[in-house]
Amino acid sequence: MWNNQLVKSIPLKGHAEAVCAVDAVYQSDEPDLNLLIASAASDSTVRIWSRHGSEAKCIEILQFGNGFVMDVCLSFLPGSNVPILACGGDDCKIYLFIQQNGQFQKTLILPGHEDWIRGVEWAVCGEDLFLASCAQDCLIRIWKVCTKSKQLPETEDDSIRLKENVFTVKDTDTTYAVTLESVLAGHENWVYAVHWQPSFSRDGSMQQPMRILSASMDKTVIIWEPDKESGVWLEQVRVGEVGGNTLGFFDCQFSPDGSMIIAHAFHGALHLWKQATVNKKEWTPEVVISGHFNSVEDVKWDPEGEFIISVGSDQTTRLFAPWKRKQETEVTWHEIARPQVHGYDMRCLAMMGRFQFVSGADEKVLRVFRAPKNFIENFSNITGIPVEKLCSHQSSDLPEGATVPALGLSNKAVFEGDMAVQPAEDEETFNTISNQYPEIYFQPMILTEPPPEDHLLQNTLWPEVQKLYGHGYEIFCVACNNSNTVIASACKASKKEHAAIILWSTTSWKKLQSLPFHNLTVTQLAFSPNDKFLLAVSRDRNWSLWRQQDSSESGPVFSCCAYTDKNTAVHSRIIWSCDWTPDSKYFITGSRDKKVIIWGQCDLSVTTEGNMLDSIKPCSTVLDAGDSVTAVGISRVLTPHGRYIVAVGLENGKIILYTWKQSGQEPSLADWSTCVEMDNSQSHALAVKRLCWRHHAGRAGHNDLNSSEWLQLASCGADHCVKIFNVNRFAL
Repeated sequence: MWNNQLVKSIPLKGHAEAVCAVDAVYQSDEPDLNLLIASAASDSTVRIWSRHGSEAKCIEILQFGNGFVMDVCLSFLPGSNVPILACGGDDCKIYLFIQQNGQFQKTLILPGHEDWIRGVEWAVCGEDLFLASCAQDCLIRIWKVCTKSKQLPETEDDSIRLKENVFTVKDTDTTYAVTLESVLAGHENWVYAVHWQPSFSRDGSMQQPMRILSASMDKTVIIWEPDKESGVWLEQVRVGEVGGNTLGFFDCQFSPDGSMIIAHAFHGALHLWKQATVNKKEWTPEVVISGHFNSVEDVKWDPEGEFIISVGSDQTTRLFAPWKRKQETEVTWHEIARPQVHGYDMRCLAMMGRFQFVSGADEKVLRVFRAPKNFIENFSNITGIPVEKLCSHQSSDLPEGATVPALGLSNKAVFEGDMAVQPAEDEETFNTISNQYPEIYFQPMILTEPPPEDHLLQNTLWPEVQKLYGHGYEIFCVACNNSNTVIASACKASKKEHAAIILWSTTSWKKLQSLPFHNLTVTQLAFSPNDKFLLAVSRDRNWSLWRQQDSSESGPVFSCCAYTDKNTAVHSRIIWSCDWTPDSKYFITGSRDKKVIIWGQCDLSVTTEGNMLDSIKPCSTVLDAGDSVTAVGISRVLTPHGRYIVAVGLENGKIILYTWKQSGQEPSLADWSTCVEMDNSQSHALAVKRLCWRHHAGRAGHNDLNSSEWLQLASCGADHCVKIFNVNRFAL
């Protein structure tokens, strides 16, 4: 990006292993002129690149033997245009390289750190150059580079003097001295990043503030500043994470004016703090974008279409909703709750009404969660929907929130009375196990805007209301019927006995039925909108269709009414996904073989009792999507011309929208119509895992006058992203 215009990127190819650090400086005030770039990689090299205009090339390779350089930073020697490069690595030393005669030459080695150096950064302050370094020894060291003539004359008394490291630049015949300015000790764990507050120019017109920001694995971010009188560097502000299953911070940055700081946590979250206008030492958390930090496996809309819930391999379940700021028309989506923080990678979920869901993970248990009172109240405040419309039953009966017991996986409900109990602080009561490891971390808060990361970690869990045991291996897929009475689930399987689908009652939470048919893992389950059918697709390349019979005393009973086998199968690879048309007449399957097919008969929903085995056939031609199909979804709202809207997600991250309508008795290629193919900027970078349409027309969070115009599609992918698309159905 230059002058708010996107410019063509130039790939720099040469490193043999992963690149871990890069830095660059302009060698002229004209940005189109020479740009000097340094990059460090795990191939034990630092490469120097030069970009001139639209061309870039590697001009030098610095070898580090068997060592690794963790960070690099470029600047210019005081009072000159001579580039200086600092490299910090795994040998606890900082290497300074000076460019002379067009080549970078190793000039100085700065010892002092006692563990791997994680960060180095230059800063210009007046006529001097400062270097900040941080390491796994929990310390930050500040070094000063200045011309030798500026050093104090040597004295013959016994006063303490810091050791000088002196070097001379032949090109300018100038001697420079490097001294250790200060050592900052305040962190209690590895310091991963250190950054100066940025300046606006290098020519000294606006001097760089002498402030340093550091991030550490001790879960804190510290602002350091020298005392105005003594010049001693002191800790001015400390912010960070409190509690939660976290492991500290990887990186941090100042805003250009220094009024805000942002930090990147170990678990992928961003934290943002803003300086108070009155009390300059008070920093408050701010709303920031957030999301999964590993593959997102499943996403679902709530029945009313007001929020979405997603699960991922980062072992979390996250709830996103639209937020409309007061006095503003723009609606933005934010994470407003993290109902489940688990010990296993999450795989699937299904909504059971508005504020209840069931999730499956890499364990043999299904877990059911229900929204607490504090969430419903805050959801009302953030979205502007009255609590009366959100909660039909008495909200006073609900728990306030939830917490996770020590060494536990189940979210325990916290009621109002639980939070009032405060343990005594005398030594005798502290020695009891229950008081040393308190379980009540939850603190209810009244929110009018999306919560910051600290609150998401601690106070937005949903209580777990039920566990469902019965599967022999890790849960892989789950579905709930539209009347919220039956749950269907399946687990990973390599044998027929383990690939059976299990049906559960949502009233008694008992196992209703086992449906054995498939030989390998069932990859997705889908109830028809009229709840009369259950569709299953599998790794064994077949699908099976189950019809609901007359309900018994314990609940509905399903029997297999149609399926594919070796003779009738169309798909030749794993069937990853399936879905139903809103009228329950047809269903769709998508496979790794790049094929998308719509199946059905004249009208499944009015079929009389009898054998449907031979009547379910392809109703469409085989659609070649161009790559492995990993997700399919059909909108419950049709086009104005009465055509079904079909979304197809591919393994390469592309999402394509089609419309389809059966035009005759025989499948015809004219039935399919390609509408939209997402470009690279809108698509996922890796495989699309799930596609889910909002059940109603309109856009969540908007009071659309023409609500029938818009549809919304939620998608999730292996690229850690959840996306929401606005689709104009009149344009399809």
